[in-house]
Amino acid sequence: MFSKRSFLYFFGFFLMFHFAFAQSNDEVEIKEVIDVFFAGLHAGDTLKIREAVGDKIIMQSVNDSGLKSVIFNDFLKNIASINPETTKIKEKIISLNIKSDGVMANAWTPYDFYINSEFSHCGINSFQLVKIEGSWKIIYIIDTRRKDNCN
Repeated sequence: MFSKRSFLYFFGFFLMFHFAFAQSNDEVEIKEVIDVFFAGLHAGDTLKIREAVGDKIIMQSVNDSGLKSVIFNDFLKNIASINPETTKIKEKIISLNIKSDGVMANAWTPYDFYINSEFSHCGINSFQLVKIEGSWKIIYIIDTRRKDNCN
C-alpha cells in the first residue's frame, strides 16, 4: 500500500506530466480547423475549405520574387478545377506549432507539397486564426514556396 507521502509524490508527478503534455482545448480545436482546411484541399472540396475560414480571409504567398496576394475565390476556383481522377494533390504537414492568446492564434506549419505523388515544392504556412462566435476560423494564410533547401 502507498504511504501518504508516496501517494502525494506520485500524484504530483502525474499532474506535472499531464499538464506538460496535455493540449489545451483551443489547440485541439485549432488543429481540427486546419485539418478540415487540408481535407478540403486534398479532396477538392471547396465547401469543406469554406467551413474552416472566416468571411474575409486574406491569402498571400511570398518567395524571392516578392509578395503575391491571392484572391480567395480564385483559389477556390483553382481547387475546384482540379480533376481528382487524374490529379492528386497532397500537402504533407511536417509539424504544427500553435500559439494562442484568448481569441487569437497562430499556427506555423512547415510542409512538402506533392502532385501525383511527385515532390513539387516545400515551404512554411502561417495561419492566423480568430475565435468567432465560439468557433476558430482561419482569417489569414501566408506561405513560402521553394524547390530546394527543404527540411
